[in-house]
Amino acid sequence: MQVKDTEQVFDDLRMQGLENHVAELEIQGYTTIKQVLSAETVTRAKSAIISRVEKQTAKKVDLESGAGFEGQTYIPYMLYDDEVFENILLEARPLALITYLLGESALLSSMGCHFKGPGGDPLVLHSDNGNGMPAPFPAYSQVANVNYALTPYSREAGALALVPGSHRHARQPRFDEMQLSGDQTNTSAMAMNIDPGDAVIWHGNTWHGSFAREIPGIRMNLAVYFCRQYVQTQEQHKGVVPEAVLARHDDARFRTLLGAKQPYGWQAEGPDYRLMMRNPRGLFD
Repeated sequence: MQVKDTEQVFDDLRMQGLENHVAELEIQGYTTIKQVLSAETVTRAKSAIISRVEKQTAKKVDLESGAGFEGQTYIPYMLYDDEVFENILLEARPLALITYLLGESALLSSMGCHFKGPGGDPLVLHSDNGNGMPAPFPAYSQVANVNYALTPYSREAGALALVPGSHRHARQPRFDEMQLSGDQTNTSAMAMNIDPGDAVIWHGNTWHGSFAREIPGIRMNLAVYFCRQYVQTQEQHKGVVPEAVLARHDDARFRTLLGAKQPYGWQAEGPDYRLMMRNPRGLFD
């Protein structure tokens, strides 16, 4: 297996004009890329999510009032609901930063929407290394997130919150550090004031959560969560990707994201040693 070296990775990032975003990832643990998604893509993604929500809840969605949808509901496994999500998964600039954080062998762990109406509780600050990983966390990222705004983000609208520099603590926040409401609100938490189509990318150690929505209406996002090849994914994709989806993507990276090169999870047939020989050996493989 050819090991992907640092120079190759930075050549790719320079071609995408992402040098400043890499610096932000290193210094503050997150970065924002403006206008990744077109208005048409945002509209189509929102329509697909609303369709799923209405089917799942048997309630009509009113985006302006948010009536009947107090607080936050997570809508999982969105990739196969509409072709638009396949295209979002492959957005070049966020994916280049995911490669920087997790390597070319990174897997899609999950794709879902945090569908948030007025009221409810905030999502307390946490690190996505919450899958039983003991502290201290390694300095390199083992998981990473791309969060696309599909509606305007602001603190009163229930925005994503991140704590700059928290990736360097290499641990989960304590109870007194994780709050986003009341007297114990972590004053270091920054509300992401961004527009539909913008994307926030963050290192897996970074503390993040979201504020409660204080105004009428619905806040919608698309949370695309990735992990290194040896980390258990939240969703099952390997071996279950519909053939119609694969047929649309003659693209090795798309298939890798969905587990095509992941050698583990065998049954009576035993291991595929050809895949095992291709296991990543470096940070960027």
